[in-house]
Amino acid sequence: MSSKSFVQITTDVSKALATLRKETPETMQGFSAMAKGALQDGVLSELQKELIALAIAVTQRCDACVGFHIKALIRLGASREQIMETLGVCTYMGGGPALMYAAEAVRAYEEMAPKTPTA
Repeated sequence: MSSKSFVQITTDVSKALATLRKETPETMQGFSAMAKGALQDGVLSELQKELIALAIAVTQRCDACVGFHIKALIRLGASREQIMETLGVCTYMGGGPALMYAAEAVRAYEEMAPKTPTA
């Protein structure tokens, strides 16, 4: 069993990002503006763009990125099937290392997604 918690990772990184926002405000404002511009609905929806961001996070093997983009996808109502299909493309394009991080993204989703009651 892995001790990695994506909830904890995103919480810890959020705290560190708050410090960066305080101590490097211009840089962080610029990054936030870029993220907002890149992710807003256009020809591609915000959800589609977040799926792309998840794919990049997986292939770049960024734990915090995986956590933040899974969290955003849950907020946007992405289905498990949409996430799994995205992870399949990641595996195709990134090979074995992407497959290992696709598994990490599954763990992040299962940790962060609302639990459905069983009948």
